[in-house]
Amino acid sequence: MRSKIKKFCFPLAISLLAAAVILLIIYIFGVRTRDQEPPTLRIGVAVYSQEDTFIGYLVQSLERMAREREAGENLRINVSTMDGKSSQLIQNEQVQRFIALNYDVLCVNIVDRTAAAYLIDMAADAEIPILFFNRQPVAEDLQRWESAYYIGAPAEQSGSLQGKIVLDLWENEQERVDKNGDGILQYVILEGEPGHQDTLIRTESCIQVLTNAGVRVEKLASDTANWNRSQAAAKMSQWQEKFGEAIEVVFSNNDDMALGAIDSLQEAGVTTQQYPIIVGVDATAPAQEAVRAGTMSGTVLNDGDGIAKAMLDLSLLLYHDEIPEQKLEIEEGHYIWLDYRQVTKAQLEGE
Repeated sequence: MRSKIKKFCFPLAISLLAAAVILLIIYIFGVRTRDQEPPTLRIGVAVYSQEDTFIGYLVQSLERMAREREAGENLRINVSTMDGKSSQLIQNEQVQRFIALNYDVLCVNIVDRTAAAYLIDMAADAEIPILFFNRQPVAEDLQRWESAYYIGAPAEQSGSLQGKIVLDLWENEQERVDKNGDGILQYVILEGEPGHQDTLIRTESCIQVLTNAGVRVEKLASDTANWNRSQAAAKMSQWQEKFGEAIEVVFSNNDDMALGAIDSLQEAGVTTQQYPIIVGVDATAPAQEAVRAGTMSGTVLNDGDGIAKAMLDLSLLLYHDEIPEQKLEIEEGHYIWLDYRQVTKAQLEGE
C-alpha cells in the first residue's frame, strides 16, 4: 500500500513543483513587464463645442498625432476630450475635474475668452501647464502665469484674406460680382458669437480690404448665427426673401455658416449660376468640397493640423521639463502663431 502511495505522491510533487516554478516565472516576467511599461502623458482637452466642425477636426488631428508619436517618444499619450456645450460654467467644472485627476497638461478652447483668468489661476495653483487654442484669451490674463500659452492664428489675417478673395473677383470678374451693374458691392455678413474677438475682427477686416482698395460697398444686413450652420440657413432665408438677387456677396465668419447660406439657397431653388459670392473661414472638408463644386467662391485655411502639432509639441516639452522657447517659436513668452492661407477653386485644383 505504501508503495502505491509513494508512486502516486512523487509524480504529484513533481507536478506541483513545476507548476510553482511556472507561476514564479510568470510573476517575475509580469513584474518586469510592468516595470518596463512607458510612462503616460495625460492631456486634458476642453472644447467650447464638439458640434463645431473645425474644432472636431482639430481634436481628431491631435488624437491621431498623439498615437503616431507614442513609439518615438517611448511614452503613452492619453488625450481625453470634454465638450463644454457652449457653457463656461460647464467648462470650468470640466477643467476642475482634469486638475483633480492630476492631468499633466490642460488644453482649452475657451467658451468665453474673458473668463481665462479663473482657469489660469486654477492651473497655476495645481502647477499644470494650460494651453489655450483657437480662441484667444485676453492678453493680460495670459501674463498671470508663465506656463499659460495661446496657440492659433491672428483673426485679422483671416478677414483680410476673405476680403482679398472678393477683391480679386471684383477686379477680374466684376460683371459676375456686380449683378446690378451699379458699381457698388452689396453684401451681407453672417457673424459668429456676439462679442467674440474673431467675430469682431473678421467682420471689420474683410470689408476694410475692399474699402482700402477703393471699392464702393453697401451693407444690406448682418447678424449673428453663432458659428452654426442651421442658424445661418435660417438667417439667409430671411435675407433672401427681403433682398433676393440684390445680395452680391455673403461674408461668413466661418465655414459652417457659409454652408448654411448654401443650404438656404439650394432649398429656395436658386441655381448655382445665380448664387452670390460666398466666402468662409476654416477650410473644413465640406467647405473645400463646396469650393470645388463652385457653390462657395473661397475660404481661408485655419491650420487645424498645425495647431494640433504645436499643442502636442509644446505638451511634450513641458512634460519633459524642457524650455519651450529653445525648441519652438514662442512670441512674448506665451504665443505660438500660425498663418491663415487663402483657398480657392484654382488653388485646390492645382494641388
